Amino acid sequence: MAIDTLKENLCVNQIIGKAKENIVAEGDVIIPDIKPDILSTINTNGTICIYKKEVLDGKIRIDGGVQVYIMYLADDENSNVRGINTVIDFTKVIDMENADSSMSMETNINLNTIECKILNGRKVNIKVGIDVEASIYSNENVEFIKDIQSMDDIQVLNISESMDSLLGNGMTKAYAKDTITIENNDNLSEILKVNINIINKETKTSYNKILAKADMQVNIVYLTEDNRINEINWQIPVMGFIDMQDISDDNLCNVKYEIKNVLIKPNSVEEHSIYIEVELEISCNVFEKKELNVIQDLYSPSENLDISQKNITVMQNKQNVSNRCLIKEKIIAPELQNARICNTEVSPKILKQNIYNDKIMYDGELQIKFMFISGTTNRLDVKIQTLPFNYSLDCPGVLSNSNLNTNIDIVTQNFENMPDGSIEANVELDISADVSKMMEIKVIDNVELAENQDANIYSIVVYFVKPGDTLWNIAKRFRSTINAIASVNGIEDENKINVGQQLFIPKFV
Repeated sequence: MAIDTLKENLCVNQIIGKAKENIVAEGDVIIPDIKPDILSTINTNGTICIYKKEVLDGKIRIDGGVQVYIMYLADDENSNVRGINTVIDFTKVIDMENADSSMSMETNINLNTIECKILNGRKVNIKVGIDVEASIYSNENVEFIKDIQSMDDIQVLNISESMDSLLGNGMTKAYAKDTITIENNDNLSEILKVNINIINKETKTSYNKILAKADMQVNIVYLTEDNRINEINWQIPVMGFIDMQDISDDNLCNVKYEIKNVLIKPNSVEEHSIYIEVELEISCNVFEKKELNVIQDLYSPSENLDISQKNITVMQNKQNVSNRCLIKEKIIAPELQNARICNTEVSPKILKQNIYNDKIMYDGELQIKFMFISGTTNRLDVKIQTLPFNYSLDCPGVLSNSNLNTNIDIVTQNFENMPDGSIEANVELDISADVSKMMEIKVIDNVELAENQDANIYSIVVYFVKPGDTLWNIAKRFRSTINAIASVNGIEDENKINVGQQLFIPKFV
């Protein structure tokens, strides 16, 4: 027989699986006929574009490409600097047990290495290493019993749990377009190098929408028709709206930006400009904090009950924390003395992270690539310098078993030649951490009346407390109540009983 109950519905965002993989994408590039043979490479860099991500039955699939720019020394009488660019496509299928198409996926995809091998004067081989961290989530609606409404003597054991429930998720596309103006005396010959970063990310909520704002930072190194190397830095605003019902300022929004496609096209020489268009995907998961009063166990002294229970995994203590880290160091590099630095590329990397006293402790390094023209040889060269850094990010409530995803954006970078020949490096990083903890809790999803007892004869049992006993367990075992046992035995604190203590237990038999 069914019992009248009050039920609650909860959307539980559970991590079903995680994977870390390295993708190796490879391809050959033919030097166009209009360009001279390649003698040696000077610099190679790339931008990852993610075309499509899918969760399939038992696996996930990621399709993308890397837009690669190669600067090389030409095999001609003047040893001029030239450039070529290409796209190396890749597809990666990763086995993920229990994955199915109804689940969602979050990824962190970063370019690790680019190797350029000269096969002959007209052909080079490109090998790209890509680091992938992927998590798949099941957004399951769980119904459980919140209260029993039709029985007067029902005994209920409740616990209070704070959790983060998935309110919803959404996605939109955004386009960052602009015409980048170069110096009027520069007649652009070709583009040698492109770096794209998303910085200054902001999120606002209003009118059932999420406003995602950021800046796309673009650095382009180019060659002029008179064989000079120059660079331009530009910022393009990025904005997107994601529809989300019932959202409020109290909700936590996890917003991610992924580059899908990049178009860079030099305009006519007379215009002295470059057209850039970048397609981005902006995705968002929204969480709301809930305080739940969850029934862990129940029974009736007068009735037999059939109880159905299940375990669910919930997310707790979810938070996003971020702060700015300023790194100031003096770089001693004799090669750079009296040199003209044409371009500087900074790549941050986390080597180690520890959690201690509500802080995340990071050990990392900055790899700084200086592209310069030597004052002695008057040739373009590259110098790589590594700067270690340590940073402590305040994160209240973070634990050693917390799920932790860290992202680092370069906000500003400045390198100044000093009179003593050193370089003063000032790099500002935006370090942000997405933190959460998964916890398994027990809920009751169904209660029914079983066959009634033969008699209700009131009696007293004498019981001696054993290790592991609680008043709840004892009362349930003998079909009594905590209040009755506490009253008969003069117990003031229901949570304090001692092993070997004698208890008189009023019960039904």
